[in-house]
Amino acid sequence: MTTIHSTPVSPAARHIEAVLPTDEAAAALNRKPQTLRKWACLENGPIRPVRINGRLAWRVSEIQALLSGGVA
Repeated sequence: MTTIHSTPVSPAARHIEAVLPTDEAAAALNRKPQTLRKWACLENGPIRPVRINGRLAWRVSEIQALLSGGVA
């Protein structure tokens, strides 16, 4: 008989959103990475990044919403 043990997850870790770096987000959106950087710099794109240690990160949930035709 196999016993499955679950590792406890802290409350803070439960609220971490999945994000992608600019290169991967651009590939998912069929855009060039520089286009996403321009959206971030000019704050005029359909989605906005978060900054993690000074680097851009794009929320997977917003990318999925944009791809499904919804407004992020």
